[in-house]
Amino acid sequence: MPLVTSTEMFKKAYDGGYAIGAFNINNMEIVQGITDAAAELRSPIILQASAGARKYANSVYLVKLLEAALELHPEIPMVLHLDHGADFDVCKDCVDHGFTSVMIDYSGHPFEENIQESRRVAEYAHEHGVVVEAELGTLAGIEDEVKVAAGDASYTRPEEVEEFVKRTGVDSLAIAIGTSHGAYKFKPGENPRIRLDILREIEKRIPGFPIVLHGSSSVPQDLVKIINENGGKLKDAIGIGEDQLREAAKSAVCKINIDSDGRLAMTAAIRQVMREKPEVFDPRLYLGPARDMLKELYKRKNIEVLGSAGHAYDQD
Repeated sequence: MPLVTSTEMFKKAYDGGYAIGAFNINNMEIVQGITDAAAELRSPIILQASAGARKYANSVYLVKLLEAALELHPEIPMVLHLDHGADFDVCKDCVDHGFTSVMIDYSGHPFEENIQESRRVAEYAHEHGVVVEAELGTLAGIEDEVKVAAGDASYTRPEEVEEFVKRTGVDSLAIAIGTSHGAYKFKPGENPRIRLDILREIEKRIPGFPIVLHGSSSVPQDLVKIINENGGKLKDAIGIGEDQLREAAKSAVCKINIDSDGRLAMTAAIRQVMREKPEVFDPRLYLGPARDMLKELYKRKNIEVLGSAGHAYDQD
């Protein structure tokens, strides 16, 4: 099966009350961990490349890694998605290099400018058979090139979504309802909650339209503990509860971005190996365990949070 767009994925997810996992990729081990987990669980997946990932690995390498994964797991529907495209030129470059989905994130600009740039990207992408995600509202936090101070974050305004979707022609909409980018989301003792009331109001205004949640890593405390017990200093880091994300996945949310948790798993495994076996110098001996820990994390997320396990064959 070649790379696909998310159109059919989202329709099935919306109707079935589950969400598709969107995982950020940077190297071979991450791609292997994600796709091997998806194959075992028969889960459709979205693999995302951020601006930072494209700088690090190059779009050509990322596309070729996905081609290898598709050859090994032809039964699993996979999307290659640009995460947080800064402008038309970035999105165009990814469309031209084989991505099947792109995100134009102009959410930090005025509403009218966001509409104009998002529509421009949608028109070009659709001409080439590629789908487009846009964002309305801004999330706090830091994730690669995305840096938004807490004071500059803003919830999505439900009264704006109908006009935005109609005028842009985009295929899915990322909204801000209380999630946050990066691992340092909230502090211990806080009780972060996502605004399910805003989500429900948006769902009423654009029924059947796919909604996306960014910054949805839960920052598993067992991984934080492993990191800190093995020389790390990752403190005061907690995320949104997985029970809330599962509730969102049962509604209009068709795509949930899980980024930092994978990085935490990889870091935890590498630090543990380095402490327990300081004589190790072969990258395979620490990247292999990191890949295995990633795989188990992604399997659990697919089952317990996304609810997408077993739905790969729904895409026919």
